[in-house]
Amino acid sequence: MKHIVIVYDIRDDKRRTKIFKTLKDYATPVQYSVFEAIITKEEYVNLKYRLKRLMKKEDSIIFYSQCASCKSDLERLGTNVVVFGDIDLVY
Repeated sequence: MKHIVIVYDIRDDKRRTKIFKTLKDYATPVQYSVFEAIITKEEYVNLKYRLKRLMKKEDSIIFYSQCASCKSDLERLGTNVVVFGDIDLVY
């Protein structure tokens, strides 16, 4: 399984909505334009393929991979979303 943080900057509202909906199929929104995911390598490849088809040259999507030791250093302040793959809890 791959642990990733995805951030995006999409210039067009209509495209941004499509990107958001595509990301929601694979990841959990944790802030505006920020998602976290725990996905398989195959899902990761499929997600990138789907996003590339929706993007235009002026758009930007960045994937930050988290290693196991880096994940243990994660700190959150305020509202917390815990990502468990298919089950997401907000507390």
